[in-house]
Amino acid sequence: MTGRLTLLVGSPRIAPGLFTRTAWQALDAADAVLARDASEPLADAVSEAGVPVAHLGELSPPALSRTLMDRAAVGDVVWVSSADGDPGLTDAIASEVSRLGSPPEVEVLVASWDVPGSRLLDLVAVMDRLRSPGGCPWDAEQTHETLVKYLIEESHEAAEAIESGDRDHIREELGDVLLQVVFQARVAQEHATEPFDVDDVAGAIIEKLVRRHPHVFADGDAFTPAEVERAWEQIKAAERAAKAPHGGGEDGHQGLLHGIPRSLPSLLAAEKVLARFDRTGGDLATVGAADDDLGMAIVALAARARERGESAEALVRLALARLDAAAQDEQTDTNGRPGR
Repeated sequence: MTGRLTLLVGSPRIAPGLFTRTAWQALDAADAVLARDASEPLADAVSEAGVPVAHLGELSPPALSRTLMDRAAVGDVVWVSSADGDPGLTDAIASEVSRLGSPPEVEVLVASWDVPGSRLLDLVAVMDRLRSPGGCPWDAEQTHETLVKYLIEESHEAAEAIESGDRDHIREELGDVLLQVVFQARVAQEHATEPFDVDDVAGAIIEKLVRRHPHVFADGDAFTPAEVERAWEQIKAAERAAKAPHGGGEDGHQGLLHGIPRSLPSLLAAEKVLARFDRTGGDLATVGAADDDLGMAIVALAARARERGESAEALVRLALARLDAAAQDEQTDTNGRPGR
């Protein structure tokens, strides 16, 4: 009688023991459940659940594969994978299968799958390693203040990548922005009196998103994008009023410019101001300028862009790109010779 060898693998990002029903059924039905040693997280979870686990100790991949195949030749065996993924084991088992005339059936059974966002845990762990003793000396000496320039730079590079439409570039630059958030949160963990960590950062934005989307998470009645924007501004105003006596954040809002960073590019600042003006009942059509007020003329154009559902910032960037292309064309005629 030939048995079966099941290689039980689980995600290292999921709590040990959170297995699928199929995985527990395979464990219950096995004639033998084997693992490297008692310190392995998955094996320990299986043992804690009442399934006996035998430990084979440290074996080379060829020796381990032969042992597993010999045991599977006479019964159903489950190998509970090690935390390091047992490098070389599957190749060694493939060699054993090729060598044997009538090998046992071999299957890989995934006991737990990563949930969306699981790799964020890896990023947090990597950042912790870099920042901790024995990690990277450059990362260890950074502060909130020294990292600001990288946050700004990476944000601009991400915006440029999005404009390019290059999907690989977009993914890379968004990763760089994400790193800056995780890095800042890791620095914040070490504050002497007011520490917070990446979970606090995530928790704060989750609460804000739920609070500002009552039409999704509660009984709000905003049905169009315009209604959502108006409701968002009303909720923000109520939040600011509630926080006003305490200071910090966006409290004490006393005008369209409140809370808009001075370093924000002027057209983006104009768009935010006009959006607030629009959401609070202002008429964009009234935004105009005197004949000699070029600044207000630019703001009026931004208002026209918003009325058309377009971004003034994006429109100017596109116009500059067209201007650049036209200037380059003027430098070269159709024969490739410099133009006049």
